[in-house]
Amino acid sequence: MSKEKTVAENEVIEAETEENEAAKETKEEQATAESKEDALQKKYDELYDKHLRTLAEYENYKRRTQKEKDELYAHAQANTILELLPVLDNLERAAEAAEASSLAEGVQMVLKQLLEILTKMGVSEIEAVGKPFDPNLHNAVMHVEDESVGENTIVEQFVKGYMLKDKVIRYSMVKVAN
Repeated sequence: MSKEKTVAENEVIEAETEENEAAKETKEEQATAESKEDALQKKYDELYDKHLRTLAEYENYKRRTQKEKDELYAHAQANTILELLPVLDNLERAAEAAEASSLAEGVQMVLKQLLEILTKMGVSEIEAVGKPFDPNLHNAVMHVEDESVGENTIVEQFVKGYMLKDKVIRYSMVKVAN
């Protein structure tokens, strides 16, 4: 019996050893799988972060280029209108000079049409005569002493000023009293 007992004990020990080895292998496989999973998760997180940053950069690029396009358009529009203002001045002078002639009606129609187009584009005249002098809107080219009007009041306008929306494209040239 002791031999049988020893053989049985050896078989139990061998079975336990095999179970322990199998458990160790399973634990090692699990650890390896977990480390691979952690590495994959880390790589995924890095790529996702990179993706989010790329999206943010692209949105910033779109916003910046749209802003540049808008500024370029506004600048080109202002320059074009600035080139047309002398034509407007000459039409106004022609309308004043042609009041008694047969050309007066035609000149008035052309002047009216040009003013309508400029108004649609957002161009407005800067009011000057009788208003207080504002260096942001007016360019004082003369100064006169006149007690009948208030201090820093514009008494005469030499050249009309114009604004495009809320930006001055040509300052009014004025004479300021006191």
